Amino acid sequence: MNLAARILRLAGWTVSVTVPDMPKCIYCVAPHTSNVDFILGELAIRSVGRRAGFLMKKSWFFWPLGPIFRAMGGVPVDRRPGSPSLVEALVERFRSSQVLRVAITPEGTRSRTTRWHTGFLRIAMAAHVPIVLGVLDFGTKTIMLNDTYAPTGDIDADIRVIKRYYSPYQGKYPEKFTTADSE
Repeated sequence: MNLAARILRLAGWTVSVTVPDMPKCIYCVAPHTSNVDFILGELAIRSVGRRAGFLMKKSWFFWPLGPIFRAMGGVPVDRRPGSPSLVEALVERFRSSQVLRVAITPEGTRSRTTRWHTGFLRIAMAAHVPIVLGVLDFGTKTIMLNDTYAPTGDIDADIRVIKRYYSPYQGKYPEKFTTADSE
């Protein structure tokens, strides 16, 4: 058992992974209600001998964290109007890479939101990569990578299916997580 697996076990977490390791994929991870989610996700993926890059708000890439996050596979996201298209950049990165796994939180925030981001669906479609559905369930203290999703191209229908998938799970702060279409 590696160090990451030991840390999770000592903290009372269980990791369940049935999806095979793939050279290219998007890990769609939810619920995302806390900064602790990042640490748990990193520990979980490493506990099973895998690695994944991740998207993170550009403002987190300051010294000394920036070089550390980049070394871990972090991709800074600039959300300002007029910024280059993240979707296009990631599609190109998938096309030019032999191995690329990126974790994305569809909520795009730790705050409660009904408006989930859909860029990961567009990236998966354009780059022809599978989406692995990752769960951080604080209700059962279980982290799972047990299902994949193949987007249909109907973004609205796809996001509804994905929200339904995540509806039984609980974030660290349950009041900050919703799979509703609107409130």
